[in-house]
Formats: sequence, structure tokens, C-alpha cells
Amino acid sequence: MTMVMKRLILFLAMMIAGVTMSAQATQPQEEDLDAKYATELLKAGAVAPDFTLKDLDGFPVKLSELRGKRVVLVFWASWCPDCRAEVPELKAMYAAADPAKVAFVSVSYDRDFDTLKKYAAENELPGIQLFDPAGKKGSKVGEAYHVKWIPSLYLIDAKGRIELGTVVAAKIADALKQKGATR
Repeated sequence: MTMVMKRLILFLAMMIAGVTMSAQATQPQEEDLDAKYATELLKAGAVAPDFTLKDLDGFPVKLSELRGKRVVLVFWASWCPDCRAEVPELKAMYAAADPAKVAFVSVSYDRDFDTLKKYAAENELPGIQLFDPAGKKGSKVGEAYHVKWIPSLYLIDAKGRIELGTVVAAKIADALKQKGATR
């Protein structure tokens, strides 16, 4: 191999390495949404505040009545684009979860009960759907759980203690898999 060929190969290798490093440097880093939006959520080990809200049939549901199972607790609203985007993930999580071990409870901040009921039916929302008539700003339940952003999600253990608080549904799904709460 001639000296010119060696230099050409070395030059090309350096160019390829430079382009690769440049592309990696300009790739957006995955944003830590919890660091941005979930800093005030209750921490692992905290007692999950009890509450009672009505379901879509008008029956009262008390969170503590679900003790003995893990609870995936979701704060959301049908008018929230981020919440709607997480519906497929929640449905998949629900389908994968062992119903003997996990209950799903969603607290809606919708302003209108009929809007919530229609959205829940059209989108076949899983689990227990609850309506908080106070809405996002006036919610005592949301206040007790330090919800500042929706969707906000919690995984609560069978004894009523927080295992995880997050704004990322995939983190709850991963925790359920790790805890052996899936089928």
C-alpha cells in the first residue's frame, strides 16, 4: 500500500469518526420528566392519603378499600393532551397486570361529568374511573398527593404506602414487572 493510500484511509477513518461523534453530540438527550414535573410528588414509603370519590355510576369508592392489592393511581383529565397520549400505555399496563394483585384507579379533573363519562366509554378506559368535581385547581385529593402536573401516577403497595410517584407511565409499568405484578 502506498503512502498516499494510507493517508487517504486514515483521513477517511478520521472523517467517519468525527461525523459519528458529532451526530452523537447533537442527539437530544432523553429528558427526565420526573426531574421537571414530579419533584413534589409523595416519596416512596409515605402513607398514601385515603380519599373517597364517586365512580362513573355514582357509587363512592374509598381508596383504602383496595388494600391487599397494589394500586396504580392516575391523576388526569380528558382535556389534557399528555394524559390522552398515555391512554394506550395505561391500557397495555392494565392488560398485562394480574387483577388479583393490582387495581387501577384514575382520578379525573374533567370539569364536566358527562364529558368524562363519554370519553371513558369511547376510549374503553381501564380500571376504576373517579370524578373529582373540584377540578385540578380545587382538588383536595390532588393536593394531598402533591399533584402539580397531569398526568401524575403513583404505585401504592398492598399496605397503603407509596412505592413510586412519577409523571411517566412507563416507569409504573416497569415497576409492576419488577414486582411480579404482571401475568
